[in-house]
Amino acid sequence: MKHERLVKKAQKGNDKAFLMLFQQYEADIYRMAYVYVKNKDDALDLVQEVAYQSFKNMSTLKKPEYFKTWLMKITINCALSLINRNKKVIPLIADFEVPAGADDEDIALTISLNKLIDTLKEDEKSVILLKYYDDRTLKEISEILDIPLGTAKSVLYRALGTLRQQLKEEVGIYG
Repeated sequence: MKHERLVKKAQKGNDKAFLMLFQQYEADIYRMAYVYVKNKDDALDLVQEVAYQSFKNMSTLKKPEYFKTWLMKITINCALSLINRNKKVIPLIADFEVPAGADDEDIALTISLNKLIDTLKEDEKSVILLKYYDDRTLKEISEILDIPLGTAKSVLYRALGTLRQQLKEEVGIYG
């Protein structure tokens, strides 16, 4: 209940309330942004953009209990916007950050999963990331992406089918 009171205060222009709320979800926003943009600097830029967009548009949030869902939706939209802007730029070197303490097998698996996920359409990628990286239910995913529940389900199953097929092809090549 305290959470919803904070949201209502923030909607009335209380900067401290907004900051307290935003800080609760900053790490989640960063993680979601990073999965999309795949580098620290862009992910940090996206966190700032989400802070700005959410602060500017607080009045558009209809249900205070969906504040985090609303933030995740803004995060995805900002990430997709950045990706679309960057499609015009051709990178000279593909950068890939390796988590500290990861062994070679973990690194290979992470690289393979990232490559597989990158082959998905944007809607499929969003559903997969929300489901398996952000641990969202299909109902929450449909709300975040503003799509019907049935569509969220069919996009998830289509994406999983695509990933399974690609994994079979990968294993076929290397196995």
